[in-house]
Amino acid sequence: MALSNLYYDHKQRIDTAVVLLAAFILIGIFNSFWLIWLTLGVVYIAAFKEANALFGVENKDLYILAAALWAVAAFYPKADDLFLITALIGGSYYAYNPKTEWKNILGFIYPTAGMLFMLALYAEYGIYAFFWMLVIVSGADVGAYAVGKSIGKTKFSATSPNKTLEGVLGGVTVGTVLGLFVGMGMVDAWTALAVSLAVAVVSVFGDLFESFLKRHAGVKDSGNLLPGHGGALDRIDGYLFGAIIMVVLLRGLN
Repeated sequence: MALSNLYYDHKQRIDTAVVLLAAFILIGIFNSFWLIWLTLGVVYIAAFKEANALFGVENKDLYILAAALWAVAAFYPKADDLFLITALIGGSYYAYNPKTEWKNILGFIYPTAGMLFMLALYAEYGIYAFFWMLVIVSGADVGAYAVGKSIGKTKFSATSPNKTLEGVLGGVTVGTVLGLFVGMGMVDAWTALAVSLAVAVVSVFGDLFESFLKRHAGVKDSGNLLPGHGGALDRIDGYLFGAIIMVVLLRGLN
């Protein structure tokens, strides 16, 4: 009875989560670079649109640049390097035309950096590494919610009043432990522990950063693309930070 009530109380959210999980499983079974690239590209453009709305950016030319960048990423060997090149161009353009508003550059950087690193993670380390990241971040997210709801009392940050220190610590612990077991299928135990802990921690701040943007924009969700979940950014905020640190650590420690 309790499970039935839980489902009907969160029906829309649970149904959407099941569909997303099924889609991920199917994509993982096919394990095709082009399918991953296309899927991440759709997510990227949706998240890019939401991020620019949060920053209050109305420059439509940025969408052309984003689409062109993602197209190049399909053929360039290290997708994350493209972000550095783009950031260099953006900084140069800002220096040349100082009337350019910073929000145009910030709206482009976020979520471009994280999405390019996600593509790089898959391209360099395969679907298992991508699955590892999903386990860490989703584990941290679910763990934080469960622990925070049950014993959370201490406020974590004014940016997100609903987050508690107990919830954050619980989430990081759950994400790290789950990540450790999954990660040992790919790397040694110490590397799996270090990567899992780092990704779990930064995923918390990825979520906090998006909360910061939404708070300043005066909105509850980044969009309404996913019923019961909000927008694309609301689902991938932790992954945007997590993917960056995961690629960096895997290159440095493995």
